[in-house]
Amino acid sequence: MPPPPKRVAVIGAGPAGLAAAEVLAEAGLHVRVFDAGSAPARKYLRAGVGGLNITHSEPLQDFFIRYGNALTWLRPHLEAFPPGQVRDWLHRLGIPTFVGSSGRVFPQDLRAAPSLRAWLKKLGGLGVSLHLRHRWLGWSPEGACRFATPDGDFEENFDGLILATGGATWKRLGADGAWVPFLNGKGVACAPFRPSNCGFECDWTPIFAGKFPGSPVKPVKAALLTRNDAAIERQGEFIVTENGVEGSLIYALSAPLRDEIEAAGFVDLYLDLAPDRNLTQLTYDLSLPRGKDSLSNHLRKRGIDGVKAGLLREVHGAKLSEDPAKLAVIIKNLPLRLRRCRPLDEAISCAGGITAAELTPDLMLKKLPGVFACGEMLDWEAPTGGYLLTACLATGRGAARGLIRHLGR
Repeated sequence: MPPPPKRVAVIGAGPAGLAAAEVLAEAGLHVRVFDAGSAPARKYLRAGVGGLNITHSEPLQDFFIRYGNALTWLRPHLEAFPPGQVRDWLHRLGIPTFVGSSGRVFPQDLRAAPSLRAWLKKLGGLGVSLHLRHRWLGWSPEGACRFATPDGDFEENFDGLILATGGATWKRLGADGAWVPFLNGKGVACAPFRPSNCGFECDWTPIFAGKFPGSPVKPVKAALLTRNDAAIERQGEFIVTENGVEGSLIYALSAPLRDEIEAAGFVDLYLDLAPDRNLTQLTYDLSLPRGKDSLSNHLRKRGIDGVKAGLLREVHGAKLSEDPAKLAVIIKNLPLRLRRCRPLDEAISCAGGITAAELTPDLMLKKLPGVFACGEMLDWEAPTGGYLLTACLATGRGAARGLIRHLGR
């Protein structure tokens, strides 16, 4: 008689946890998924509100660069489940995809719910059981997993364990970082969580703060010079908020902006409010006769109006030069001082978590044989654009393959 299948648990029913459960079940393991929430993959569903960006279609070498220093240990998992395979996986679930103008990949109908329903149906067919409102409480002194449920606490032993409880952003959707003390108690080092893909605060004057919240600034180019003399530049758009700035252009620069603020207490982001014209062209435009026009009307006729004109006044106030050459330099190189990151719980994602030094290449915790971790529990970050979700799926699958090897399957 063959031995009974190994019993494994996955803690967390987000993309990383469900990806792990799928691979484990396809290998013939008995898989139970536990989640503290009342529904699975709540952050995944939230990501689909504005259109679910599942991955990115850019060349692989460009794709890999988005993961920064973490690529040294992430790369094998990303190579095992690259963007093309992410799309193939969705297609097998019956979800067609398309590539947007920016290279981002979306489900055909943009929604997250259809793919999640198809995914859960597949997992159910593989025998995966889902246990909601089961909050993981770490381990008992004897090494059993502890859970809190509406019907009371209980303990249970498993042959293998995959942790996929998320990072520490969007606490209302389940990622609260409450697991850190459990791992610290086992001697596992975790880097502090820091916001990534986040907004930043500026000390707006009351007039500007009251007039322009919600205003998009576009097109615009943004640049910063780091303390290591690295020049970083991006073009796109961002949104003014009551207390600062946010949006896709800001998110793309959030990691270096955050690092500079942590080092110096602030960072100056230099804005080019007229990226469609070089300095010579803009100087010529501003040198055209004003007639009886005020400076504001003159700027408006040259494409600098609304929130862009407001930013000029906010930074330079009464000192705004009317000399065309000097004014052109100001418009092409406007320093916007960012003071603070917005709170961690508002960030789209986070840096920090279980450090790479604590993991084997298979994503097993060195101090806890048979326990694997994946997704945003690990210390990595990436910009928006499909990179976050792809790495969660890839590390979930990678951790599952590692557990399968550990169990000798």
